[in-house]
Parts: sequence; structure tokens; C-alpha cells
Amino acid sequence: MSEAMLRRLQVMELVQNWAVWRDAGDWERFRTVWAPEGRMMATWCQAPAAEFIRASQEGWARGVSILHFLGGCAVDMQGRRAVAQTKMTISQRAPVHGVPVDVVCTGRFYDFIEEREDGWKIVLRQPIYEKDRMDPVDPAARLELDGALLSRFPEGYRHLAYLQTGIGYQVKTDMPGLKGEKVQALYAAGAAWLRGEALDWEE
Repeated sequence: MSEAMLRRLQVMELVQNWAVWRDAGDWERFRTVWAPEGRMMATWCQAPAAEFIRASQEGWARGVSILHFLGGCAVDMQGRRAVAQTKMTISQRAPVHGVPVDVVCTGRFYDFIEEREDGWKIVLRQPIYEKDRMDPVDPAARLELDGALLSRFPEGYRHLAYLQTGIGYQVKTDMPGLKGEKVQALYAAGAAWLRGEALDWEE
């Protein structure tokens, strides 16, 4: 195996560890995937990694159910820096207007990653939200959504945001989607990162 392939596999393993350890509540190992200055940009939490972990633990204790499923991963690498794009699905279950539902949101994790003395670490994770849907857990249940609230959120994650708003989260309303200026700016920030420039990505 070439050195370049081995390094790409190490980055891919890092991405996989994030999902497995976070969803399992393995918080100590989950901490190890992050750089000290690492940040997470989720719909419901934009914060340093330590704060994101704390908020995740609190949600876990309250019964918040958010799971992640990963697909293909593409890694661009330049020296000790990498950008990984990983196909993913976020699945969250919660009651909406008293009806238990599942929301499934499909997109990509866009990760700014750097090799440190103790291995590859995530410096910033910015998900890209491409499309989502909401389904009652009981197919026979009747669910009516507030159209005005639903329309406040971008198409790529409007049902996820609707659910998260309903359980008390303040949801960010301008996350990158499949197309548009926001995702193009993210790609530009990734290219600059690979060129060795300072990370420049707005919250």
C-alpha cells in the first residue's frame, strides 16, 4: 500500500470514528477526533468541539435521538491538510405536534482536517444539507405541519429544522445546501485550506 493511500485511509477512519463514537455515546473516544480548536457547525449547535460534546451529552440524557449513517468518502489532501467529503444521512426521532416522527436528512459532511503530532484531527465540520423528509412512526397517524414555520428553513433541511425547533433548539437558517452561493463559498474555503491558508469560514 502506498503512503498516500494509507494517509487517506487514516482520514476516512477518523470520519467513521466520529459517527460511531458519537452515536454510541462514547464521549471520551469521541473527544479524540477533534483538534483542540475544533468546531462543529450543526443545525442546532455551532460551537467549539468541547461545547458540542457537552450539548450532545445533555441531549443524550434527555432522550434526544440523533443517529448518523455514512456512505462514500472522497479525500483531497495536500501535505498535512485534508478536506473530506462524506455522504451521510442524519436520522432524528421526536414528537411533532404530539405525533412521533422520524426525520431523515441526506447530505455530506465537509471536514477540514489536519495531521497533528497525535494523528489526523477534525478542525471544522460543516455539514451540507441536500434534502430531507418527515414520516410518522405510525403510518396511520395524521400529522399537520405549520406551513409558515416550515417555510422559514432552507429546502435541504426544513423538516429537520422544524422538528428541532419544536423540541427547543435555536436552528441556524443559512446552512449550505446542494447548490447556491453558500456551498460554493464552502468549497472555496476548502480549496484555500488545502493551499495552506488560514481557515476562513463564517459561523
